[in-house]
Amino acid sequence: MTHAGTCDNIFITLIGTHGESKRTKLDSFGKDFKTGMVRYFSLYFCTPRHLLLIRLEKNNYMFLPENDWFCSLISVKTPERDVIHFPCYRWMAEGEVIELREAKGPLYLPSVVRFSFTKAMEFLLTKNNSLLARLCVHFTCKLEFTCALTFNNTSSFSHCVKISSQNWDVTFQQTQILFQQKGNIFLCDYKTLAELPTREINGKQQYVAAPLCLLYKNPVGKRLPIAIQLKQQASEENPVFLPSDSEHDWQLAKIYVRNADCLEHQASFYYLHTHLLAETFTVSLLRNLPAVHPMYKLLIPHTRHTLQMNALIWDRFLGNVSRFPNTSIGGEGMTDLMKRALSELTYSSLCLPENISERGLQSIPNFFYRDDGLRLWDLINDFVRTMVKFYYQSDGDVLQDTELQDWIKEIFVQGFLGQSSAGIPQCFSTVDEVIKFVTMVIFTVSAQHTTLKARKFDYGSWFPNSPGSLKRPLPTSKGSSDKNTMLDTLPDINTSAYLVSVFWLLSKPSADLVPLGQYPMDCFCHTAPQKMIRDYQAELAFLSESIKDKNAGLQLPYTYLCPDWISNSVSI
Repeated sequence: MTHAGTCDNIFITLIGTHGESKRTKLDSFGKDFKTGMVRYFSLYFCTPRHLLLIRLEKNNYMFLPENDWFCSLISVKTPERDVIHFPCYRWMAEGEVIELREAKGPLYLPSVVRFSFTKAMEFLLTKNNSLLARLCVHFTCKLEFTCALTFNNTSSFSHCVKISSQNWDVTFQQTQILFQQKGNIFLCDYKTLAELPTREINGKQQYVAAPLCLLYKNPVGKRLPIAIQLKQQASEENPVFLPSDSEHDWQLAKIYVRNADCLEHQASFYYLHTHLLAETFTVSLLRNLPAVHPMYKLLIPHTRHTLQMNALIWDRFLGNVSRFPNTSIGGEGMTDLMKRALSELTYSSLCLPENISERGLQSIPNFFYRDDGLRLWDLINDFVRTMVKFYYQSDGDVLQDTELQDWIKEIFVQGFLGQSSAGIPQCFSTVDEVIKFVTMVIFTVSAQHTTLKARKFDYGSWFPNSPGSLKRPLPTSKGSSDKNTMLDTLPDINTSAYLVSVFWLLSKPSADLVPLGQYPMDCFCHTAPQKMIRDYQAELAFLSESIKDKNAGLQLPYTYLCPDWISNSVSI
């Protein structure tokens, strides 16, 4: 990394089961620790048997100015020719002492980003409770089928300006309301699911639709489905289902839409847009910004537990596609879906005000995600603005900050694959660009992640609302469905119970929750930033009370964007 090298003295001590080695200076009579250098040292002393830890120390060299050092990795070859690796991947300052332990597991994370003891114990207990609950559901659940499907997705639907005759087989007679209610029609388009590979579950082939669903805003502000087509291209074997069709045809069409929504929600909006983006922001932060950097101090609380949580998801599910949770498209399909979603991901879609405007959702009533979210976005933006402008007095300060530029460049290249069409900045030219991007990062890893995970169990515990898989092929005609058809289409009970237990696990409040706006590490030592944080926390507390007052008058409260319950980071 830029300026990762040092001229200072580096000392090492080996610590084992039978004591410590002598504190030894690493010196081979040259520039040992230049940026990008790999250096080898031969040390002669008694090894302390069964090496456990390495202790590193850094002291100033003579009269030269002190400069931080970034150590990536230390590997030790023992007299028995065993090679032991000690990952570090952090900066060291003057007089600092670091103790490193061996990377024994398949994936090693530094202690600074690993679960706390409380988090680790809670995660283990919650997982066991989830397994127990799943067993109970499997043995006791009896389905009394009354399918009152809801449409609650906050990310898929947009204002419908024009209906393409190429994709839709919609006639005036079928949906007269389209032409009578200008401006009240909205579209959910699940085109990213088209032609995805499907799998077998319990020896039964599974199926997935790529539907188009029209929603109508009625006079009292509710958005109701009025037309559903289960495949993207219009054809005689791809009918448009309407509320006027038979009850079972219409319910079955809605079930296929909810399955598509569940898959897109899990892969795209939840995992890609929050977990994986949070990992991108975090890794680049740790690699490019030293701990003394103001943007490091501002963002490090928003990285808590993210890397270990994503490592667990990868190890348990994505690292082996056969172990992916019971969905109709499996791990291979989920990976393909995320690739498609990434190719369409834009900077504006991650910035809530632009997202709402581009989708034409500024004026629809009872849209609490928009209302609460925009107020929260503005609070975060105001706080970030005051903090950034305190440290960057001019655009020139931003241009000259090479560490900040390295941070955003790596996010662009590694996180967004260098796709300039996404609109993600490749560099920062102005203070305002930094403010907008940092606001987006904080909103994504806190508010957006919390609202997407917290609602899972509320809506998905009635599993026809969020079925992860469906067992029957898509209907090619109308009038052939009955109650048994719907029951045969829905997933097996063990599949449904598994997904519901996952929803319960994700929606469960964390015992060690650090709410939005908290900076427990007291990173900032200046009086002005400390006051900015206190003012920000007061504004968040006021917004929490305002949202609670509003919810007191609602039959179905919307609590997912209440700052009191928003986690500071992607930690589950």
